[in-house]
Amino acid sequence: MSDRRLIYLASFLRAIATGLIGVLLGLYLARLAFSPAEIGLTVSAGLAGATLAVFLVGLRGDRWGRRRTLIQLAWLAAAGGLGALLFSELAAILLAAFVGMLNGQGRDRGASLVLEQAILPATTSDAERTRAFAWYNVLQDVGHALGSALAALPTWLHDMGGLPDLAGFKLALGLYVLLFAAQAMLFARLSPRIEQALSEKAMPLSPDSRRRLTRISALFAIDALAGGFLGAALIAYFFHARFGVDAQSIAALFVGARALNAASHLGAAWLARRIGLVNTMVFTHIPSSLLLMTVAVAPDFTTAAILFLLREGLVEMDVPTRQSYVMAMVKPEERTFASGVTHLVRLGGWAVAPAFAGLLMQGLSLGAPLLVGAAIKIGYDGLLWAGFRRIRPPEEHISS
Repeated sequence: MSDRRLIYLASFLRAIATGLIGVLLGLYLARLAFSPAEIGLTVSAGLAGATLAVFLVGLRGDRWGRRRTLIQLAWLAAAGGLGALLFSELAAILLAAFVGMLNGQGRDRGASLVLEQAILPATTSDAERTRAFAWYNVLQDVGHALGSALAALPTWLHDMGGLPDLAGFKLALGLYVLLFAAQAMLFARLSPRIEQALSEKAMPLSPDSRRRLTRISALFAIDALAGGFLGAALIAYFFHARFGVDAQSIAALFVGARALNAASHLGAAWLARRIGLVNTMVFTHIPSSLLLMTVAVAPDFTTAAILFLLREGLVEMDVPTRQSYVMAMVKPEERTFASGVTHLVRLGGWAVAPAFAGLLMQGLSLGAPLLVGAAIKIGYDGLLWAGFRRIRPPEEHISS
């Protein structure tokens, strides 16, 4: 199996685990009698751990070895899931979330992506780079959809076998652990070709790359802060607390959302060929944020679900285009560092926001985080378009 296919398959398994925990985490913690603020704090702890991992991997991942680092990240994630399964006290759950980089966002944005996205461009041409990233994200969102479907496992086990809810949740967490163990085994099969040749005198970034990366990372931090208000665990909790729907209904909703995400990635690659990467990022993102605002004030679950699915058909079109754009703006030897920096700022924003989102849910209204996050995202899109619409990647044949 080629290195690209191994990466695709490993990321697919990780996405299943991420989709599963994204839907179940908030519901599982609610079963343990955690308050909304404590749920938000747990999500933030997991993202804080992921942020630290991204920082270290972006800085040292090539020197540690890409293959070795990917394997270790998978085993740490498995250990975090095991800790969440075995313990029920807040302090222990927070520690497990931090060490295991427990991802309550429902989308895979962790340290493994830093290395995977640095590896992928070398497996294809400039003209096909965005398409390679599109398929990478398609497989991830198919995995997210499958994981979201598996989030109905506790309900199925209760209805069909009479298994107590909490036992069903713990069984689902066991599946989460096994998925990361399988991912570690796939990474162990990667070839030496994925490693980056190192020079002791090489600077992390050229001055031109550093200037561009600093500007775009600042914007990504704003977008990530907004995204932290909109993680899957908190949105699942919103639907449960606002409309009284169960885990099975929420899981079905997220299956549809992830399926639309997956289809949108191929649409993004097609659209980017015609209007450019930056235009694709911006002009699909703004409508998705407006739709999210309507979800917050929808009168019933059916209306909210339809609006949410419409939003999900647009919101992820900026992901493969953003990844492709950043990798095109730097030299091949700068890709791990650049990927690490952009993921770091995004995870930093994600880690900060959920704790505040939980407080807003508890103290103001359940829909407040959706309104705040959507408004910030619209501001980000305007700044991105103003600052980068004239800076084009090589395949768009316009000099920056």
